[in-house]
Amino acid sequence: MKSHRCFRLLVTIAALCLSRLAVSAAPEIIISVPDQRLVLMENGVLVGHYPISTSKFGLGDQPNSYATPLGTLEVAAKVGDGAPLGAVFKGQHFTGEVLRANAPGRDPIVTRILHLRGLDASNCRAFDRGIYIHGTPEESNIGRPASYGCIRMRSRDVVRIFAAVPVGTKIEVVNAPLRRALAEYAAQHLNQGRRVAGL
Repeated sequence: MKSHRCFRLLVTIAALCLSRLAVSAAPEIIISVPDQRLVLMENGVLVGHYPISTSKFGLGDQPNSYATPLGTLEVAAKVGDGAPLGAVFKGQHFTGEVLRANAPGRDPIVTRILHLRGLDASNCRAFDRGIYIHGTPEESNIGRPASYGCIRMRSRDVVRIFAAVPVGTKIEVVNAPLRRALAEYAAQHLNQGRRVAGL
């Protein structure tokens, strides 16, 4: 009985330590290329998951490759706050045109833009290449590779992500199943919690 109470006390202390770590944690995004999914993590907890489209030209960061870069990136700028769903952007400026989802023959950037900056040597060209998370009118293609390098989302989904993350939010784009990426994320945060608890 005494050992059971000790165990419960240790679990409570560990939970408090982890919660203190989590309160200060910024939101993070994980993108799985094989699963074509984006997940939003807040305070170490998965709070949203969305289908996306990465590049139909594969993975990489070479100029003019139209490929999606892997690795750690961050939100460098946000464009489109308050614009209507389907608002068309050209050169990161609202043109005044608004498209409905799956408008035939149209494939501009719509609704919101999160301009990404690469933080690794392998994705350092991302910002200059104009790699974004953005809305697309081609919503019927979401869930399979269909972009020209960016991460495309349905308009209603990119609005949620745009509102949830500040500039500076870290993004991990991985060429691995989401299940494995989340397991690695959980292990990393557990290790951080142990370090905090041991201080």
